[in-house]
Amino acid sequence: MSRLPREQWVSALSAVPEQSLARLAESFPRSWKVTPKALPQSGLGMLKLRETTLGDAFYLGEFPLATCWLRVTTEQGESAEGCALVMDDRVERAERMALCDAVLAAQLPGWEKVAALIEEGIELRAQRSRERKAILARTRVDFSLLDDVGDEDA
Repeated sequence: MSRLPREQWVSALSAVPEQSLARLAESFPRSWKVTPKALPQSGLGMLKLRETTLGDAFYLGEFPLATCWLRVTTEQGESAEGCALVMDDRVERAERMALCDAVLAAQLPGWEKVAALIEEGIELRAQRSRERKAILARTRVDFSLLDDVGDEDA
């Protein structure tokens, strides 16, 4: 099973290439009955923040958002629910992630493949984090040298 808590599975799956996620979702049996619990949607979400001094709420901006909540029933009668909220405008991507969420949560056939893909996503996120830290370290400025110069205009 994945070492991540369930609420972070979709985040890890977001890091993997779209083709890998599509191949995995298509590998599940077509005999499974996949029914939506709510209609999959895509649109814009609003990022709402609270200003710290007066406590007034304001909207910082918009972001793409796709949602999917579904139920999977296998031919043996096993049933599981999965959900995904993705900062993406593609409903298909959210549907694939919700399907993976359901399969892994209930350990339906193929859950090992989902766990492996999540592990790949964890590693890809860690690699990106290391790259960003390296870039940040290269752009760091040492302002302590400015103190040594002094103010010659005074």
